[in-house]
Amino acid sequence: MATILIKDALIVTMNGKRQVIEGDILIENDRIKQIGRTQGPADRIISAKGQVAIPGLVQGHVHLCQTLFRGQADDLALLDWLEQRIWPLEGAHDPESLYYSVLLGIGELFRGGTTAVIDMGTVHHTGAVFQAIADAGLRAVSGKCLMDWGEAVPASLRESTSPALQESVDLLEKWHNRENGRIKYAFTPRFAISCSEDLLCQVRELSCRYQVLVHTHAAENRVETALVEQERKMRNVVYFEHLGLAGPDLILAHCIWLNREELAILQKRQVKVVHCPSSNLKLGSGIARVSPMLGRGIPVSLGADGAPCNNNLDQFTEMRTAALIQKVRYGPQALPARQVFTMATLGGAQAMGLATEIGSLEVGKKADLALVDLRKLHCTPSAGDIYAQLVYQAYSSDVTLTMVDGRIVYEKGRLTTIRAREVIKQVNKLLPRVYQRAGI
Repeated sequence: MATILIKDALIVTMNGKRQVIEGDILIENDRIKQIGRTQGPADRIISAKGQVAIPGLVQGHVHLCQTLFRGQADDLALLDWLEQRIWPLEGAHDPESLYYSVLLGIGELFRGGTTAVIDMGTVHHTGAVFQAIADAGLRAVSGKCLMDWGEAVPASLRESTSPALQESVDLLEKWHNRENGRIKYAFTPRFAISCSEDLLCQVRELSCRYQVLVHTHAAENRVETALVEQERKMRNVVYFEHLGLAGPDLILAHCIWLNREELAILQKRQVKVVHCPSSNLKLGSGIARVSPMLGRGIPVSLGADGAPCNNNLDQFTEMRTAALIQKVRYGPQALPARQVFTMATLGGAQAMGLATEIGSLEVGKKADLALVDLRKLHCTPSAGDIYAQLVYQAYSSDVTLTMVDGRIVYEKGRLTTIRAREVIKQVNKLLPRVYQRAGI
């Protein structure tokens, strides 16, 4: 058995007692075997003196297929952003461009301490997404994006219902629970205005049959929300409730423009909400009412969304931004640092359905973690509250090591599973080809 001993760290456990202890973490294969003062041999000993060990950060909503398009769709509102830039570019992906787009995103995630994501793939070539996830070593829930409805959806992305669902099932049967359980499948209809009611009803039935999650968008933008109400005669969340989709296995990104009835449904059905603050600000979409949602017991996690609407995949930025914008709306005590750090770790684990496996550093859980060096000018002096220091002061560049499933994927400035220079070279070569095919 392979063993790694991380010595002398300040360990932010995120266990039930929220213990913060000084000590060691012994890892055996893919799991944490011991936490505390540990003696004895190990295959590798890592000195973490002066550093903080945290659970691997979990992002509840990303689009790794879009990382190739970073900086290609700035300063647009959501529907213009989609229709004028992102949808044509996504429709022009080929397997190679998609593979390197995903690797580019994963490399950035690892450098910033993110170890797990809930991802939405694109319509075509989704096998390339899963192959990149498998090769790089990310923990992920992902799925083929489903789009069979809407005049604005380009022909390059719009599919017939039955073949699209069959392809999704084929991908599920190939990839779900692969790589030591590190890869999970979810059905991912894009949003209500790009999906027929027939497709959404079949997604409900398939997700029940295969016992997997459903991941989609809802109430991100006022115009989108109005279109749903116009076409389906119901608001976003009410419509999902009407279809029988609302429940603990439904993950809704954004949820900005909700009324009281929709909040009550989310609370009653324990639907998972993912807050993407930087994306919501950059697209001018609005500010989600996260503090009231959490007050109602609605589970909320954090995500960066796609690189073209952010323009990074940095969970430290999302934590800080999430906390600050809630304070503007609800006062300085809204969304305190410990609560937002919980959203970025255990909250994401809960959204993935993996709260018993990841999200905290505890004996028996998966060895998904990061080391953060806070001995920096911008982190000095210590805030006295480690959560405040991590949320308000730390940068993603302070991460020195990232581990997924007991495997070191990033250490001291070097990605160990991704050849960064090759990825950058390929991305710069492939983007013009995608642009040419997209015709924009």
